[in-house]
Amino acid sequence: MANTGNNRFQSYLPGISNVGSYQVSGKPYITGSADIDNDVQHKISFPQVAKSVTVINKTAVDLRVHFADKAEAKVFSGLHYITLTENRDSITFNVKCKEIYITAQGNNGAYELVAELTGIDTGEMNDSYMGGAGINTLVVGGKEV
Repeated sequence: MANTGNNRFQSYLPGISNVGSYQVSGKPYITGSADIDNDVQHKISFPQVAKSVTVINKTAVDLRVHFADKAEAKVFSGLHYITLTENRDSITFNVKCKEIYITAQGNNGAYELVAELTGIDTGEMNDSYMGGAGINTLVVGGKEV
């Protein structure tokens, strides 16, 4: 007789720490902008958690790519961004994230973005997950300031 009280074969749902969600190929997500003006920030919010994001600069206008809103005091002053300086310059981030920001440093900037999405709901990532040292705060002498 089978033991029906002990379900040995359970169904697992994708979650933020679910390894399999990052091992399989992701669902493609592609977007971009043909015109982003000086100091304008675009926020790209993904429908599911991304496991990889590539940003490609389409002009010679510098683009800053960052993981927190530029309005947060230390994003730019703390150098928490990567600058794409040349036409066709690109960067790929192999990180889990639910959003990314792109800010132009001149008029008529343009970019393309491709992301690999997991099956993980963005609600699995709380707001503090993408914050702190290296994202939107400074660390001086081992302490966040």
